[in-house]
Amino acid sequence: MTTRSETRTALDHLLTEIEHRNPAQPEFHQAAHEVLETLAPVLAARPEYAEPGLVERLVEPERQVIFRVPWQDDQGRVHVNRGFRVEFNSALGPYKGGLRFHPSVNLGVIKFLGFEQVFKNALTGLGIGGGKGGSDFDPHGRSDAEVMRFCQSFMTELYRHIGEHTDVPAGDIGVGGREIGYLFGQYRRITNRWEAGVLTGKGAGWGGSLIRPEATGYGNVLFAAAMLRERGEDLEGQTAVVSGSGNVAIYTIEKLAALGANAVTCSDSSGYVVDEKGIDLDLLKQVKEVERGRVDTYAERRGASARFVPGGRVWEVPADLALPSATQNELDENDAATLVRNGVKAVSEGANMPTTPEAVHLLQRAGVAFGPGKAANAGGVAVSALEMAQNHARTSWTAQRVEEELTRIMNDIHTTCHETADRYGAPGDYVTGANIAGFERVADAMLAQGVI
Repeated sequence: MTTRSETRTALDHLLTEIEHRNPAQPEFHQAAHEVLETLAPVLAARPEYAEPGLVERLVEPERQVIFRVPWQDDQGRVHVNRGFRVEFNSALGPYKGGLRFHPSVNLGVIKFLGFEQVFKNALTGLGIGGGKGGSDFDPHGRSDAEVMRFCQSFMTELYRHIGEHTDVPAGDIGVGGREIGYLFGQYRRITNRWEAGVLTGKGAGWGGSLIRPEATGYGNVLFAAAMLRERGEDLEGQTAVVSGSGNVAIYTIEKLAALGANAVTCSDSSGYVVDEKGIDLDLLKQVKEVERGRVDTYAERRGASARFVPGGRVWEVPADLALPSATQNELDENDAATLVRNGVKAVSEGANMPTTPEAVHLLQRAGVAFGPGKAANAGGVAVSALEMAQNHARTSWTAQRVEEELTRIMNDIHTTCHETADRYGAPGDYVTGANIAGFERVADAMLAQGVI
């Protein structure tokens, strides 16, 4: 039997090879390190995973598509963006993962997101593979007509690579209901098919699922609540800091309030707001979802209880819980030290990889319950898979049924991560538990299907 030390050495060699084969992709390197550094125990215990080059296949996407996206603005000027779709692993089902429209998007970012998605989707138990896509297009400040023209151009290439049994994209940063509508319309126009299951995050009146917009934020709060219950506490009366002010953050704040906690912050790239009375959700939705404004507008309208801190770090605000819900690597080691000094009890990731590796290790050493994104924010993709199920049956579930399913799935993910961590000698380590549990599910399917 291979020893754990020998396995660790082999994984280190593989990580070096990943960096060599994928230059200038730091986010993908970070994601690969985060997963592979926890796999030595399972590979030592189950050597059959090492024999067919399984891990080597797992870290290489099955398909990577890069394409040109030309479009015209309202003044008739032509712009050219770059589109991506990385279909990472389909051992458990069709590729599933969002589309991100943001200037920071590049191949390395999409590969990191797709790699994370493989394990996240496996944890849901819903038979979906992992993928991700997007473009370096920035929808902020663009008219509806400009966004429509971009989405139509983007789908004109993407359509040939997706399908309800092949690859099912959804939304992500910069891609909400408006963008999904334009993308679906162009897919339908090109293919002459009403294939509702090809995209998720659709409008409720034309194939979408109730609770889908809320699912990522709701699910993250449910996971945080499960971590607290494991420690003999609940959310009632707890104070929370939430970063971001998009879809995930808004519904994180909403679910915290529903379960008796008080979220006192929100943020965007301009800075953050701290509201002593707790975030006024109706006002935040008006500013961000209707007016597409900035959080300083929220502070101006809210009155004396709220103040805007330009360029600040939301993690400076003392709280019992922290829920990073904006973007990758937004919470660093210094932020983690500040949270620990202020007595934080739990950190649960609503965004994808928002906490740097150094910050994760500091939080874990301090005894803070830490919920990694691939487990804690799996609610969004879980309800996307439930939307696919409704599309397949040409039916629509009630909001109550969807939320009950979401609650069950998030509690099951927590239990799976907790029990797997215990089984491999890392009690309370949700990072190890999530990585190994997700890996085992994908690895078993890959072994069964042969070297492909």
